[in-house]
Amino acid sequence: MAPAGTDAARDLGPVPAGLLGPAPAAAEQREAARLACSASGRLRARVPELSDRLVADVLAEDPLYLEFVSREDFWESVRDSLEAGIEQMARRARGQRPDLSVAERIGRRRAEQGLPLESLLRCYRIGGRIVWEALIEVVAEDDPDALSVLLRYASTVWHTIELQSTVVSEVYRRTESELLRRSGERVQALLDALLEGRGADGGLAQAAAAALDLPEHGRYAIAVLRSPRRDPGLERPERIGALRLVWRIRTDAEICVVSLGELGLDEVIEALGPLVPGDAGISTVADGLAGLGRARWLAEIALATCPAGDRRIVRLDDRLPTALVAAQPELAGLLGTQVLGPLAELDAADRDVLLETLETWLECEGSAMRTAGRLYCHRNTVFNRLRRLEQLTNRSLQRPRDVVELTLALDATRLAAPA
Repeated sequence: MAPAGTDAARDLGPVPAGLLGPAPAAAEQREAARLACSASGRLRARVPELSDRLVADVLAEDPLYLEFVSREDFWESVRDSLEAGIEQMARRARGQRPDLSVAERIGRRRAEQGLPLESLLRCYRIGGRIVWEALIEVVAEDDPDALSVLLRYASTVWHTIELQSTVVSEVYRRTESELLRRSGERVQALLDALLEGRGADGGLAQAAAAALDLPEHGRYAIAVLRSPRRDPGLERPERIGALRLVWRIRTDAEICVVSLGELGLDEVIEALGPLVPGDAGISTVADGLAGLGRARWLAEIALATCPAGDRRIVRLDDRLPTALVAAQPELAGLLGTQVLGPLAELDAADRDVLLETLETWLECEGSAMRTAGRLYCHRNTVFNRLRRLEQLTNRSLQRPRDVVELTLALDATRLAAPA
């Protein structure tokens, strides 16, 4: 195939002298120009025949070509390239700048169609051979004695074909990079729309399923990882065993969409454990991509139940009472102030001892003996601290409603504490 856009020539900058071939002596230059112009007219008439031959030769070596390009499209592009190349021989012989517009257009289109660059360049190599052979044939028919001049002109022909292949390759790679960038941006935009809760919009979940290569109606969970700064060393695999993972990095957190298949949330925690250097919250199971927005919110609430620096992966369904507090920070603050506010008058160390004793007593399911063992003190000390707490808050640990208020107020206080 032969060259063809002025625009591409400008993109590539000045054409190196080597690519345009060595300059023959003045007389030979004039003879070569005459020969090229004469031969180009004969070759134009043979373009349909040469196009058939080139298409057949390419498909014989690369039968998968037609998986990316229709036969009609392939033949038409071959015809256009041959016509441009034949014209180019005459232009080059007259010392004119190369026109690379056809090569530029073909490189862009083949990249958009996904044809491998290797296949495209193979086509140009075969095309160069066919053009050269046809040129020899027409010159031999018209003026056999001119073949020696043609041989001296060969370097110009082949350097021109090389220039065309270079332009095709450059435009192909630029287009491929642009397509990858656009594809990545589209995938991220679709994922963001799902995570923002717009999955119920018509067609969005279906489009996202195709772009992300995920089942539209599968089982999903969301994990939100607290990451004040992006950790470049953090692994973000696309698969862990049977789990499929899709990551979305944000400034204050990282979101991991987990396609569960038949697995459960325990397998998610086990899989993410080695990857998560800090805290993470995991949602309940969501049904389909349309439910990812709600799942993200639930995962963020789960993460909010875990004080910063705890370095834990928590499931929402394991921390629902605390999640209620975390989901309503203003009400939680009001509850903490109303129930535990009197403790603010105490010395900080004294207040911390009472709160730690209450928290441990709740974790030990109301057993003073186990609480004392955890705190390395006598059980009477535990009773004394709890009795004092009851007096200060005007709540009784014998009344279930008061225990609920103290528990939620303690959660609110812990969650509001600075990291």
